[in-house]
Amino acid sequence: QVQLVESGGGLVQAGGSLRLSCAASGRTFTSYVIHWLRQAPGKERDFVAAISSTTGITYYEESIKDRFTISKDDAKNTVYLQMDTLKPEDTAVYYCAAGPYLKEYKSWGQGTQVTVSS
Repeated sequence: QVQLVESGGGLVQAGGSLRLSCAASGRTFTSYVIHWLRQAPGKERDFVAAISSTTGITYYEESIKDRFTISKDDAKNTVYLQMDTLKPEDTAVYYCAAGPYLKEYKSWGQGTQVTVSS
């Protein structure tokens, strides 16, 4: 089982940037897909982006693909989500999740709050 810890959330003004980190420990994610999802108040948890630990292929939700970038550092067992040109509607708790396939989630982090002020 992979243990995941997110960090990097915070309060930022609209138009600003944040970089979220997802640090993995335990079983390495050499054959996993690492995802970022987010959940705004009163809404469902939605897929944001993912990256394959083996191929490095990335996947994005359509509405954010021009502003967010997912990447990984295998040496640090860490996946990042660079978020640029943030909007108030990006306000949510952001979760990191790992699974064997795209959009299959077996391990979750605790989440990190991102708040974008207008």
